Amino acid sequence: MRCLAARVNYKTLIIICALFTLVMVLLWNRCSSDRAGPFPRSLSGPERRAAASESDLARLQSEEASPQEQQKAPPIAGGFNKAPGLKYEEIDCLINDEHTVKGRREGNEVFLPFSWVEKYFEVYGKIAQYDGYDRFEFSHSYSKVYTQRAPYHPDGVFMSFEGYNVEVRDRVKCISGVEGVPLSTQWGPQGYFYPIQIAQYGLSHYSKNLTEKPPHVEVYETAEEKDRASRSAEWTVPKGCSLSTVSDRAKFTSVKQFIAPDNTEGISLQLGNTRDFIISFDLKFITNGSVSVVLETTEKNQLFTVHYVSNNQLIAFKDRDIYYGIGPRTSWSTLTRDLVTDLRKGVGLSNTKAVKQTKIMPKRVVRLVAKGRGFLDNVTISATAHMAAFFAASNWLVRNQDERGGWPIMVTRKLGEGFKSLDPGWYSAMAQGQAISTLVRAYLLTKNHAFLSSALRATAPYKLPSEQRGVKAVFMNRHDWYEEYPTSPSSFVLNGFMYSLIGLYDLKETAGEKLGKEARVLYERGMESLKAMLPLYDTGSGTIYDLRHFMLGTAPNLARWDYHTTHINQLQLLSTIDESPIFKEFVKRWKSYLRGGRAKHN
Repeated sequence: MRCLAARVNYKTLIIICALFTLVMVLLWNRCSSDRAGPFPRSLSGPERRAAASESDLARLQSEEASPQEQQKAPPIAGGFNKAPGLKYEEIDCLINDEHTVKGRREGNEVFLPFSWVEKYFEVYGKIAQYDGYDRFEFSHSYSKVYTQRAPYHPDGVFMSFEGYNVEVRDRVKCISGVEGVPLSTQWGPQGYFYPIQIAQYGLSHYSKNLTEKPPHVEVYETAEEKDRASRSAEWTVPKGCSLSTVSDRAKFTSVKQFIAPDNTEGISLQLGNTRDFIISFDLKFITNGSVSVVLETTEKNQLFTVHYVSNNQLIAFKDRDIYYGIGPRTSWSTLTRDLVTDLRKGVGLSNTKAVKQTKIMPKRVVRLVAKGRGFLDNVTISATAHMAAFFAASNWLVRNQDERGGWPIMVTRKLGEGFKSLDPGWYSAMAQGQAISTLVRAYLLTKNHAFLSSALRATAPYKLPSEQRGVKAVFMNRHDWYEEYPTSPSSFVLNGFMYSLIGLYDLKETAGEKLGKEARVLYERGMESLKAMLPLYDTGSGTIYDLRHFMLGTAPNLARWDYHTTHINQLQLLSTIDESPIFKEFVKRWKSYLRGGRAKHN
């Protein structure tokens, strides 16, 4: 009996072990299958979540440091590693004991909707494609700092203005046909000439000219025998019109003389250019007339016509015709127009401050049509005409400087509650500085003393206090400051002040020891103030636009990220012309704020 019991116990033990082994094998297969499954699906739309797991951050940083590894296993939005068996579940998140948002919980980790995180913390993010995979890209700020070209020179690129496109801004009504410079609607829908915008227009095109390749230029008409041999101009002269080649004493060359009554189709020159859209020609009218350009557009291949008319009308749009007044033009002048800008500003014309958005673009420059009586020469189409735009701005500044040396801004400006309104006719130190920077470059290019003389006269408003129609303020009865907005009380706007200093630097370096003495004194006083007052604009996590919180006792006016990066770009420039360590120290700290850096707390 004892042996039988032993055999039974032995058999039972074997069965139990076999069953246990089978169970273990089944469990092993199931776990292996779970681990071998695909990545968790990528989240999109409302399902985006922000997580703050140190292990996940370390993994993301290692991927960012190794692009090769990124390509093997791209990060996926929502694709955080999960322990087997853990699932998302909804959870209410009480925010500051005030309201509740729906979040998701995964074990001990809680995920909040990024749509909430974005607004609460003023951060930025989007789902983007990377090598066919979705990933979530997070950024603490939205603006970039540009690499400074060291050292800065008055004849070089102006800051990062080669990236500026002033004419496409929706607060630019159009480029005036008479003046050749932008007309602003920044503070009023009627449009006015804003010297800051005009100087920026000139400086941007000057900088583009230095940084871009020479443009492709197609010549269509010069009226010269040697040019006619290489290219046959395709003119169409309808009945009742005439076209002839004549010698012009003023130009010392042959030109085209046209007679085309207004009740005719006009004489036309076939162009057919599908590559470039900057048209230029020399023009002289004997009577009232017009030169029109017919464009085939992306709007169902419809034809739009841009008319340049010998009157002073600013801009008009009717059906598919756009009109720009270009003035009488009774003496020779060159008209250079960006057909893309002229078309889009015309189609988007509105009675509000902003030009209406439009997707229409020119596809082909079909032909040029002239009416009236006059002369034409040097008809070309090119990819760019940066120097024409630069000199349009420079010449406007010379013509429109007043007897006080300034460029009055003819629109009311209210900076904010607590500040008195600036009545039309006020000056801006930023306008004075950027105008000086433009004029100095025009002088260095041409050696025309009219540009230098205008720049020298522009220092006068720097010496007068705001209440005497100048731009000077004094902080704490000690530090001279040049006001972008000469308000009462003073506002001490940082970026406008630094632009005014750059202008003074350009002038003192260009005018020489004697002529530039006044600019040098103003510049040195301003730089002393900047070094002393820079700490007042540092919040510990960003910068401040002005000092209204000090002057009015209100909340501080925090600088948007694009103004914050402007402050950094300006300091980077100044650090190349002034060796004081303060500029590099502030650049380093203010750059860190763009990535979420903060000053230490107590």
